[in-house]
Amino acid sequence: MNADPTGKYTFETFRFEGDDETPNNPRLPLVVYRGVVPDQAVDDAAGWLERTFARNGWSDGWRNGIYPFLHFHTGTHEVLGIARGRTTVEFGGAKGRPLTVAAGDVVVLPAGTGHKRLDASADLLVVGAYPRNGQFDQKRPGEVDSEVARRSVAAVPLPEKDPVLGPRGPVIDLWRAR
Repeated sequence: MNADPTGKYTFETFRFEGDDETPNNPRLPLVVYRGVVPDQAVDDAAGWLERTFARNGWSDGWRNGIYPFLHFHTGTHEVLGIARGRTTVEFGGAKGRPLTVAAGDVVVLPAGTGHKRLDASADLLVVGAYPRNGQFDQKRPGEVDSEVARRSVAAVPLPEKDPVLGPRGPVIDLWRAR
């Protein structure tokens, strides 16, 4: 566990190698924030996550779950805020690993990172969003040539702000260092 520059949250990072099915992102780590929703916002965690992401330039938000099939985005990064419940998600495809996230956690996926829900509580509610400077797409293995996918992922611009902390935070500090 690491602490963000403000010392307010803890986070973990994970790296995933690409394969012929899933490009993943060889440069940028997946970032998992733990327990970011403040106690006073727990009753409206989804609203708090939406407002926080939007304030930091992550838009086109949605509320739902996480698909139970492997998919990835070659034109944009993605943030997943767990508003309610818990879920285990396989991140990184065949060379990845399952991670369990729960209410209050936020996962920031760099473009190309494969993800697939393995298990979830019945009350799972996820808030997702994308940085304004990305181009949404959704691919499954076999729907795009692996070399085309790798080139597309490499061309995705870095987000302007961290979806949780804005101008500072692991997404800015770690990703810009790459």
